[in-house]
Amino acid sequence: MIYITGDTHGEFDRICDFCESIKTTKNDIMIILGDVGINYHFGINDNRIKQELTQLPITLFCIHGNHEERPYECPDCKYEELEWHNGIVYVEEEFPNLVFAKDGEVYDFEGKKTIVIGGAYSVDKYYRLQNGFKWFETEQPDEQIRNDVVKALDRLEWQVDVVLSHTCPYRIIPTHLFLSGIDQSNVDDSTERWLNTIDDRLTYSKWYFGHYHDYLENDGFIMLYEDIVEFE
Repeated sequence: MIYITGDTHGEFDRICDFCESIKTTKNDIMIILGDVGINYHFGINDNRIKQELTQLPITLFCIHGNHEERPYECPDCKYEELEWHNGIVYVEEEFPNLVFAKDGEVYDFEGKKTIVIGGAYSVDKYYRLQNGFKWFETEQPDEQIRNDVVKALDRLEWQVDVVLSHTCPYRIIPTHLFLSGIDQSNVDDSTERWLNTIDDRLTYSKWYFGHYHDYLENDGFIMLYEDIVEFE
């Protein structure tokens, strides 16, 4: 079975409880829609989290968010590129059930063509920088990643079954969830506006995303946070 949930930010109790309640195995997959909470601290702290998660009876498929480094940029990590569900992923040999998506790759999940487009802007960027918390320059998809996404969709003639992303196209942004005290004129919404151009051309059945910490269904989009649903 394949399941899907929103941001975890290093808190995995709901996934642990879920695995216990339905008796999952490592053959089952839990998709996390970014801000997983791994590849943030680095070193001992990250390894402790990874070692705990390796004991979970499920495989975690992690989309890139805006509160974590991309696997290939992580210092002292040993990520390798492997083929998994017909797409390229990043995995460390020591933690085989922690699988990190590569943006622009298309995966086969239960026969469904599923493209991943991770990343987003951090509205807390300057707070983090001013207070000694980590911020990652690679948080948003750069030009190379955007080109990879478009090339993949060109090959598929702009038809997929499912999109997995961290943020969403500009037209679907849940503005009612904007944080008070944030001057939206200073927010970089270039990723959302670019995703709008993808949405305008793409044929798909469902588009799952996280980032905004709530649940929403609208026009084929499903925004997830703490809920866990079956992938379909």
